[in-house]
Amino acid sequence: MNVLEKYSLAGRVAVVTGASQGLGRGYAAGLAEAGAVVVCCARSVEGLRSAAVEIAAKGGRAEAVALDVTRYEETGKIFEKIRDKYGSLDILVNNAGTEEVADFVDVTPEQYDKIMDVNLKGAFFTAQAAARIMKTRKKGKILNIGSLGSAIGLSGSSVYCGTKGGVLQMTRAMAIELAPYNIQVNALGPGYFRTPMTEPFFQDPAHRKWIEERIPAGRAGTVEDLLGAVIFLCGDASGYLTGQILYVDGGWLAS
Repeated sequence: MNVLEKYSLAGRVAVVTGASQGLGRGYAAGLAEAGAVVVCCARSVEGLRSAAVEIAAKGGRAEAVALDVTRYEETGKIFEKIRDKYGSLDILVNNAGTEEVADFVDVTPEQYDKIMDVNLKGAFFTAQAAARIMKTRKKGKILNIGSLGSAIGLSGSSVYCGTKGGVLQMTRAMAIELAPYNIQVNALGPGYFRTPMTEPFFQDPAHRKWIEERIPAGRAGTVEDLLGAVIFLCGDASGYLTGQILYVDGGWLAS
């Protein structure tokens, strides 16, 4: 296998959760461009369909499948249907996530449960469903989505940071258990990117200034800045890399 082949995803079947908008939508498009058949999953069917149409318009293969990662008992069944339809399940980009900014002392049990159920519990059982299929084939890639909040604390995001720190530790434990089955489990740690979820931060001039002053690259990221890392972590080029988190943050953590 030559170097270019190591970065090709031709013939692979990839599932991307939270693919209806934001970075998840970008991950799906990037995987399709690299050759994968992409199953776009999220609760918003309308957004998923437009994502799949955009991929197809560029020559890629994609399908929209409704999936709520908090309905754990359904995830495994949906993944089995995907495997049966396409013959395999090679890649999971475990991206679905949510956030509600609130001061620590004001967080309610309802807010806590909502964020935990999607970002940590949902991610755990989505990865579990994918791993059960991948184990039988003794091959697979699971890419969990962490954050700067996996490494540092962020004001107003105590629960979110708790979940993303948990994603990092979950990734390490999963990697150890699944390594004998030739399944690599890693995490991606995006810095600040402009998405529907983060846009309120950028609309606040003071908060935007605070963000941009801390990025040595001098700007927030775009989804294109992430795709190289995603393709690397989902392809054969990263076959001996597991249990790691790769931060793509314009130098934030280094500074």
